[in-house]
Amino acid sequence: MDDDGWAASAEAWIAAQGPEGDFARRHVLDEPMLAATGGARRALDVGCGEGRFCRMMAASGIATVGIDPTATLLARARALHPEGDYREGRAEALPVEDGRFDLVVSYLTLIDIPDLRAAIPEMARALAPGGRLLIANLQSFQTAEPEGGRARHAPPTIGRYMEERGAFYEWSGIRIRNWHRPLSTYMTLLLGAGLRLERFEEPLPTGGDPERVARYVEAPWFLTMAWRKP
Repeated sequence: MDDDGWAASAEAWIAAQGPEGDFARRHVLDEPMLAATGGARRALDVGCGEGRFCRMMAASGIATVGIDPTATLLARARALHPEGDYREGRAEALPVEDGRFDLVVSYLTLIDIPDLRAAIPEMARALAPGGRLLIANLQSFQTAEPEGGRARHAPPTIGRYMEERGAFYEWSGIRIRNWHRPLSTYMTLLLGAGLRLERFEEPLPTGGDPERVARYVEAPWFLTMAWRKP
């Protein structure tokens, strides 16, 4: 996609999400993710988008830096949070010093990163010893699909599970590329970066419209993990 296409998609994303975020963030992921930030003093949000989770962490007293490659989303983040520190950059080459943060966050961004094998070591590099990498991600059985794909929000149909690949998805003027990887790929890369798993959860909705809740209860859409840097 060219730069104009990415900008248009980012504008559509901002309009669709709103400052409060979508259903899954509000009713499934926010609560466990924010609870897991407890005790952090300085956080890096990798793929911060329009800065929503940075604002939430800042409201709880955590100094935050947000990194994102999309200028349109960063402009929105700065407009909503002028006192925040938002920087343009990619996860594969984070524009931060070694060991600068006691918390690094990847909130539904691993699936957006083309070169995860470069990005995971970068996130570990940014962590201070004893720091934590906090991840929310789509389940790998949700991102696997047979040839031809499936309708958005339809039940998962698993196909080609072990094949890493990217696929474009479009809805409401938004066009994004998500990357499917088997869970073993994520775990192997995180362990290979010297991180230690401390927490693994498959959160379910805590409220919201019952019809939408049912969509997320049949099979978990997301996982959350916390990894510690020794």
